[in-house]
Order: sequence, then structure tokens, then C-alpha cells
Amino acid sequence: MIEGKVIEETAKGAVAIATEMPHISIKAEVVSHLLGVNITNSMIASAIVFLLTIFIALYFNQQSTQKRKGNFYYLIKFFIKSIYDLFRSVLGERTDVFFPLLFAFFFYILLQNWFGLLPGVGSLWIKVEGYKIPLLRGNTADLNTTLALAIISVFSIQFFAIKFLGIKKYLHKFFNLSSPIMFFVGILDILSEFSKILSFAFRLFGNIFAGEVLLTIVAFLVPVLASFPFIGLEIFVGFVQALVFSMLTAVFISNAVVEHG
Repeated sequence: MIEGKVIEETAKGAVAIATEMPHISIKAEVVSHLLGVNITNSMIASAIVFLLTIFIALYFNQQSTQKRKGNFYYLIKFFIKSIYDLFRSVLGERTDVFFPLLFAFFFYILLQNWFGLLPGVGSLWIKVEGYKIPLLRGNTADLNTTLALAIISVFSIQFFAIKFLGIKKYLHKFFNLSSPIMFFVGILDILSEFSKILSFAFRLFGNIFAGEVLLTIVAFLVPVLASFPFIGLEIFVGFVQALVFSMLTAVFISNAVVEHG
């Protein structure tokens, strides 16, 4: 009889814990609809970060036209100059051509990664069709976003390769009929270009999503101050992942625009 009560109480406790566990979903949740289009929590976060990026750009541009510039201007300028020098070590004299795209990748991904760490992102809940889902979700923790960024990156690599080599030399790299070996190597190069999309997308998504899951679980198990060291770690990881994505794009572009003998 006593054992039965203990088992029953243990089962009730397990159910209570399960119902209190935070909701974790690999895909972004739909929070609303607009003109037949599903609006997900990651799309809302993306819109916020996009507006923040536009504000920073406009404010920086306004500061650049003033005689007396504020600390914000010099901070952003130092930041851009440091990233520029880093890309220049890879791209050399052609850095000016590719830098706008590469810095856009880096800055956008960085803000998205860090936005997912802000208080309230992932912890503000709303009810949709009887289910509790987070109102906001880090955009780079959504595979749709990282896949779109990967496609843009790989498409840009092909675009610059055609621009600098010409369509004939570009196609010759993939379709070389001079020998069976070179033809086989060309097929492998085609597969390699497609594999870059998966590599870009899943590397960024996996690291950011795993970090958000870690923070959610730690905050649930030990709510008081325990997640602070992990937040610091995720800030660093978010910076590294943004840098890795943009630097890999720079390396692939550098290799793509060089004519190989």
C-alpha cells in the first residue's frame, strides 16, 4: 500500500516536472498570420534586428557628416577597420570589391546571434491554439535562415567567379574534357559547391541552436545566476560563428576568382 502511494506520488511529480519543462522546438513556431503567410517567432526577431541594423547604419552615417563626432562613431569605425584588415589578409587588393557583402554577412549574423541571448528572447510566452510558445526566437537558431544565408553565400561565390574569370573559364573548371580524370574532378567540384550550402547552414544553425537549448535547460534547472557563465560563453561563440561564416565565404571567393592552371 505504501509502495503504491510512493509510486503514485513519484508519477505525479514527474508529470508536474514535465509540464513545467521549457518548450524546445527545432523549427520556428508560427505566432500569427498575415495575408496568408505564416509569421514565426524567428521572423519577428529578424525584423527587430533588421530595423536595429538600419538604425545603426543611419546613425553612423549622420555622425560621419558632423564636425564633432561622438564615441559611437569612433567605436563603429574601429570595429569596421579591424574587420576590414582581417579580410584584407585573405583577399588582398580586391578586398574593397567583396568587403560590403562580407561585412554585411558578419554584422547581420553577429547581431542575430547576440539578440537570441537577450532577456525575454525565448522566455516571453504566448498561447497559440492552446499551446504555449515563445514570442521571440533567435533568427540564426532557425534552419530556414541559415539555409537562406548559405544559398546567398554560395551564389555570391559563383557570381564573382563568373565576373572575374568569365563564363568560359568558369565552366571549364567544372566541365574539363581534356582527360577522364579531369572530368571526374570537375564532377567532384560541382558536388563540392552544393555541399558548401549544407556546411554553411548546419554549422551556424547547430552551434546557435545548441547554445540556446543549453541556456534554456540551465536556467530551468538552476534559475539563480547559474546561466551567467554560459551567457558569456555564448557571446563569444556568437562572435566566432559570425566570423567563421564570413571568413569562409571570403576564402571561397578568393579561391574562386583565381584562375587555376
